[in-house]
Amino acid sequence: MTDSPIPIKREPTLGQALLPVGVLILLLASSVYLFGGGSSSGPNQIALILSGGVAILVGLRNGYVWRELERGIVTGISLAMGAILILMVVGSLIGSWILAGVVPTMIYYGLQILSPTIFYPAATIICALVALASGSSWTTASTIGIALIGIAATQNLNVGLAGGAIISGAYFGDKMSPLSDTTNLAPAMAGTDLFVHIRHMVWTTVPSLAIALLLFTVIGFWSTPPAGSSDLEAILSELRAQFAIGPHLLLPAVLVFVLVIRRMPAFPALLLGALTGSVFAAVFQQQTVLTYVGETDLPRSVAVLKGVWIALFDGFVLTSGNATLDELLSRGGMSSMLNTISLVMTALMFGAVMETTKMLQKIAFSILSFVRETGDLIAATILTAIGMNIVASDQYIAIVLPGRMFRAEYRRRGLDPRNLSRTLEDSGTLTSPLVPWNTCGAFMSQALGVATWTYLPFCFFNLINPLIAAIYGYSGFTIKKLPADEIRDDDSAVA
Repeated sequence: MTDSPIPIKREPTLGQALLPVGVLILLLASSVYLFGGGSSSGPNQIALILSGGVAILVGLRNGYVWRELERGIVTGISLAMGAILILMVVGSLIGSWILAGVVPTMIYYGLQILSPTIFYPAATIICALVALASGSSWTTASTIGIALIGIAATQNLNVGLAGGAIISGAYFGDKMSPLSDTTNLAPAMAGTDLFVHIRHMVWTTVPSLAIALLLFTVIGFWSTPPAGSSDLEAILSELRAQFAIGPHLLLPAVLVFVLVIRRMPAFPALLLGALTGSVFAAVFQQQTVLTYVGETDLPRSVAVLKGVWIALFDGFVLTSGNATLDELLSRGGMSSMLNTISLVMTALMFGAVMETTKMLQKIAFSILSFVRETGDLIAATILTAIGMNIVASDQYIAIVLPGRMFRAEYRRRGLDPRNLSRTLEDSGTLTSPLVPWNTCGAFMSQALGVATWTYLPFCFFNLINPLIAAIYGYSGFTIKKLPADEIRDDDSAVA
């Protein structure tokens, strides 16, 4: 008996590489057309799985075996386990913080401070400062972000604009913070220093934020005062009736920010925040908890424990009679994140098959073949990073893969690696929350309770920054060259 021959793996053609992407675009467009805002609650997952199936068939035809593809899928999904754990604990945090009165207290005080006229720029600045201090757009959105969305909803402001302002600020702070994981990852991939990278980003990031703030300010001043904003006192009264309100209830939020600033990883910091919220609910909101549970035959302490437990795994439901508050504060729970987790897993499954079969690399190198000048190279990096966010569905892949592929080309052309690291962040980091099935887009949509397509047009900072990066690339403005003695002519830079 002879051993089975080892199949010879063939490089995919560009047509083969684009086939699964084309199928994905067609199916996702069909999903949005048929199911609208509910497309991310199952239909998009089916589209991603079917497109992944097409990629698998192409891989099998090119000599890959199922075991290799399966191993690639498992590895690809495993890279997101940290994000999946964070998603679950954020669901618990939202539920416990609403029940504990943390979110209602933020909304209560915020309604009295943030007028509709200045809300959008103020929300951007607040989130920028919080993310700059914490280094995390996710932590910012899932804490202060949910309170700001609540304020916007109760003032009848445009929640899409509010979401865009929150995300714009959160991603500015995340991008510029030395505590951020992506801010450390980008210079590592490009081969430059962290603080050199941050200083170089100032040139594209600060003008982008300034333009975004100007747009938010103009919209705020020119918008018609929202109908129903005169009912502010009624909303404040209802919040006082349903929850105990006080500045001491902000301590769980302060705890989370302190832990993150002190470099505690996001998962344990958010978990401690959720548990602290549970304790605060049991101590300060007993009547609210008992009303929520509705158990009359259980001892008081047992009923409180049950209510807190339910909030952690299934969220909180408010029945005040005020439709705005009931919709706003009936959220959270670990179970609320399961749909988002399935979206992340199916998206990463598709991206993993594309990477394992070398189809992602084929698309990226095909883009590189059109590069003629520095502006083309910057634009190619931007387009590749955006494409990775769409196809691979993960911002880390959108930084790592283009960073690996273009690093030698930047050096061969005499460009300082800080140009590459800045471009990776200007595109890979900032466009990740704009893709509904990307881990960041799915997270932001779920945490804020606003569909990605609703907030996307108003993420002015995230949309403007890649355009400014491309303009700088073609104009040569702030493009740093390597010293002559560091330039190495590497003819193998382009594969």
